[in-house]
Amino acid sequence: MLFMIIVRSPLRISLGGGGTDLPSYYQEHSGFLIAAAIDKYVYITLHRTFVQELIVKYSKLERVSSVKEIEHPIIREALLLVGVDAPFLEITSMADIPAGTGLGSSGSFTTALLKALHTLKKNLIHPAELAEQACDIEINRLGEPIGKQDQYIAAYGGITCFKFMPDGRVDAWPLKISEETLYNLEDNLLLFFTGYSRSASSILGEQKAKTLASDQAMVDNLHFVKDLGKRSQQALEAGDLAEFARLMHVHWQRKKERSGAMSNQSINEWYDFAMANGALGGKLIGAGGGGFLMFYAKDKTQLRHAMREKGLVEVRFRFDFEGTQIVTQS
Repeated sequence: MLFMIIVRSPLRISLGGGGTDLPSYYQEHSGFLIAAAIDKYVYITLHRTFVQELIVKYSKLERVSSVKEIEHPIIREALLLVGVDAPFLEITSMADIPAGTGLGSSGSFTTALLKALHTLKKNLIHPAELAEQACDIEINRLGEPIGKQDQYIAAYGGITCFKFMPDGRVDAWPLKISEETLYNLEDNLLLFFTGYSRSASSILGEQKAKTLASDQAMVDNLHFVKDLGKRSQQALEAGDLAEFARLMHVHWQRKKERSGAMSNQSINEWYDFAMANGALGGKLIGAGGGGFLMFYAKDKTQLRHAMREKGLVEVRFRFDFEGTQIVTQS
């Protein structure tokens, strides 16, 4: 019997506290952050074929006869975890925005793939379990030095607060934000692509190593960022978007101290130019080193003109409140 399953999983932006979701930090101190899912997606398609082999299409094409032969580590581990042995199956991935741009695409890819495989197996799965399985694959099975933010916000969607407990549990609850504040936040947050793509692993690996070694400067930095996350929550829930923008600016200044690879001369110049031309606050999204600059604008038109003058491309977005979802099942 032929079938097709299409699942989409949203990308994300961080609104405060990012970096405290790494096990090297929260296992000692607990973590807290606010993340928002956006309407840019990773898509996974499962399709039954007539050929007795497993076809995997991403930036490469793989044709194999068994799951263990698959080179793509996340796809291989997801199939093994869910228990799909997979002859006569084609798996294809697509994304609205390229990987390595700081919007959590790897976590979105993993949650979308797992959701599709559970749908194939007719398993119901709660967002928390979906996120935890994605974390298990990326952090435990594959040893990536990453946090849990991307998988959880992709699974849940919305603008969500997360508390990461030392025992591995994660508490999640929606940010208590008014409708007016939500619309103003959505309208005045602008994303610009720096033109740089990068792997988060090297920067996050440095953070992990320093945190595990109890490097006091790194631990103090993350304590401060966690406190900024909580203050950002208070500002957003109070509707004080100017204070939220100020805290973003403070966050970016502290974030740059974590690693020499966090920024570069071009990114610093673009940031300063934006702050002089309509931005109230901003930061680089993700682990750093490239990807997207995000600003809260007091004058959107001025800021857009300024960034266009510098050659940066804007990606317009809205928030996503659905999380990882089945698009088609037939």
